[in-house]
Amino acid sequence: MKKFLIGFISLVVIVIIGVQVAQKVVSSGDNYYVQITTDGQRVESKDDNGNSYVDYKYTLQGYDNNEKAKKLTFNATKDRPLRKEAFLKVTWNKKKGVTSYEEVAQKDVPDKALEKLGF
Repeated sequence: MKKFLIGFISLVVIVIIGVQVAQKVVSSGDNYYVQITTDGQRVESKDDNGNSYVDYKYTLQGYDNNEKAKKLTFNATKDRPLRKEAFLKVTWNKKKGVTSYEEVAQKDVPDKALEKLGF
């Protein structure tokens, strides 16, 4: 019984660590900075249960802290468009595209990216 318990606990720990590593790999990537300049394209869809929901699709030019440019396409799952003129830090990776975004203050945007955004 003791060996079974140790084996079971070890398996649970390995699974938890594996899930955390996989999550990190999938959601990690390069950071780009964008400014919301449009209301986005309203996209109405239905989930598997037939419930309606609204996304707003954005395609914006983003810049990293080395002035490298990338065209970024992502959806904002909100019932309204993102706030115009807001700055976002967008995480992008080669396999998944945009994996996350968060609003940041203008002072938190690197100077080189801010310059490319026209400031």
